[in-house]
Amino acid sequence: MLGCSLGAIVGIFSAYFGGRFDAILQRVLELLLAFPLVVLALVIVAILGRHPIYGVDVTLILAIAIPMIAPVSRVLRAAALSVRKQPFVDAAITAGYSHGRIVFRHMMPNLVAPYLVMLSSYIAQAILLESTLSFLGLGISEPTPSWGLMLSGNAADFFETAPWLIIFPGAAISLAVIAFNLFGDGLRDWLDPRFQQ
Repeated sequence: MLGCSLGAIVGIFSAYFGGRFDAILQRVLELLLAFPLVVLALVIVAILGRHPIYGVDVTLILAIAIPMIAPVSRVLRAAALSVRKQPFVDAAITAGYSHGRIVFRHMMPNLVAPYLVMLSSYIAQAILLESTLSFLGLGISEPTPSWGLMLSGNAADFFETAPWLIIFPGAAISLAVIAFNLFGDGLRDWLDPRFQQ
């Protein structure tokens, strides 16, 4: 949720200001998009190291959130470009409102539908990313439960004698990802005015 929210804010501000600010920001985001989510998360964990603060692994949170900023930002920027051209945004600028107020009070409410769809889609990506990092030993550490931890370690050694040690965590990951993707598709259909009767 952190990565999607930051990506939405970056994308909307990029569309709002436009010009050179938008061009530079989009080149930075394209650089982030050049790397797959897992590779970028591994790089972030390697750079920041593991430093839990009050029992919360901040590095893992950042490793999951930062790779999601770029794709969410691109989608929200595309939607915000059409909202930016609306007369009510020009009226708010003419009235002398601050940039923050225009973005948060006038543009963001009109972009809730694409944001919710991206959020539900990237929750599934976050589940996969956390499971992958935990499986590789870079995510959540024991005794905290994690589907990735259940798949790693001793579970692989007992696959022939106790296959449920791998099958059930893998099935749980698959069902959770499919459920969030289906939820996102249903939410998109429900919020899209073209599908309204």
